[in-house]
Amino acid sequence: MEDQDHPNSITTTNTPLLPQRPPWHHNLLRRLSAKTAITAELSGAVGDLGTFIPIVLALTLINHLDLSTTLIFTSLYNITTGLLFNIPMPVQPMKSIAAVATAESSSHLTIPQISAAGISTAAVLLLLGATGLMSLFYNFIPLPVVRGIQLSQGLSFAFSAIKYIRYEQDFVSSKTNSSDPRSFFGLDGIVLALSALCFLILTTGSGDSVLQHSELGESTPENPSSRRVHRRLRMLSSIPGALLVFLVGLALCFLRDPSIIKDLRFGPSKIQLVKITWEDWKIGFLRAAIPQIPLTIMNSVIAVCKLSADLFPGRELSATTVSVSVGAMNLVGCWFGAMPVCHGAGGLAGQYRFGGRSGLSVVFLGLGKLVLGLVFGNSFVRILNQFPVGILGVLLLFAGIELAMASRDINTKEESFVMLFCAAVSLTAANAAFGFCCGNVLSLLLKLRRMECSGFGFRRPESKSTADDENVV
Repeated sequence: MEDQDHPNSITTTNTPLLPQRPPWHHNLLRRLSAKTAITAELSGAVGDLGTFIPIVLALTLINHLDLSTTLIFTSLYNITTGLLFNIPMPVQPMKSIAAVATAESSSHLTIPQISAAGISTAAVLLLLGATGLMSLFYNFIPLPVVRGIQLSQGLSFAFSAIKYIRYEQDFVSSKTNSSDPRSFFGLDGIVLALSALCFLILTTGSGDSVLQHSELGESTPENPSSRRVHRRLRMLSSIPGALLVFLVGLALCFLRDPSIIKDLRFGPSKIQLVKITWEDWKIGFLRAAIPQIPLTIMNSVIAVCKLSADLFPGRELSATTVSVSVGAMNLVGCWFGAMPVCHGAGGLAGQYRFGGRSGLSVVFLGLGKLVLGLVFGNSFVRILNQFPVGILGVLLLFAGIELAMASRDINTKEESFVMLFCAAVSLTAANAAFGFCCGNVLSLLLKLRRMECSGFGFRRPESKSTADDENVV
């Protein structure tokens, strides 16, 4: 009645013009309030070490990378990105630069040349991000092509993981000797790796966390039998499986070589500015930066943004922000000899797979790296050199499978064709950039095939509903 008596009355609402997002620390505090959430974040923190440790170890032993400086700078990157993005955003080595630097050749890349390659790549990423070209590029790329890159990267990680488990590895020569199978028993045997694999399957299952479903408000089953299964799954999901496996591997380092304790030296190394000559810039850019740039654009920006939308609905990362982040990290750290780094879809998938659901995961990882870099410095390489490779393979296997499973949302036959074609080319050529180009060409050809010729140009085919209407008429 009141509304009829006062037709001209104005009703005010408190609805904001723009959606209000909670402050960055809101989700962190909420996660800290649950004990099980903290253990899950701690477990997720070690999810990407299957790729981080082997590459860092190879660069340290072959190219004399300053491990202390790298640990300190990457720890600061982890903490900063964890607070800014509020997802388990990984900080991983630039794999193409590392591959070129450690490849068998007459002369390995020097630290100034590696730094020059990292700075050159960072400058390109920063330019693409600051000008908005990266966002334009991100919106233009067909989804099946991105899924093909993710599938190929995930399967590549999984293949490498199986090799880590089955065969002895020589990270110094970057070779897998298939004629030297790993022993079944021992402190780095196949039985140890398979035990870790079974333990992680029992504690994490296929990757769907029962605790996450409870946080979303899903009710407990009423059936007594189902309730018992639900309680058991909750108990298993609360176990930080990856963290326990990593700690076991860390303890085994000292059992494999007790002399490590005598070789440890306390205190970080002195951080110094790297002197880069014109020759270093030329070699670093031509040999390492050129193959790294397309890989970084694909896997560190585009694939990461797509994967963040899949794993964290409503928290999709901006391609511009991620691109600027990669550029800023290396434009700071590489001048001091830190390892060139980027964000990676495989690391994000691995940390999510083992429980990482917020920025806390990488903040914890960053704090751990900072302590190791400040306390043990360069002598920590002695511990890394004895870490069981089979356990690293198990962690890498789960990360690769989680990344490959991002392609499960491809439904149509045409999209599946593009995705599998892109993945096959990427795996066969061992070049994600080449697979990306071939996938885009294939997608373009399929679109042209469906277009009708009109005069000297093309026009889009009529929609199915329009054609059906005309047939009815």
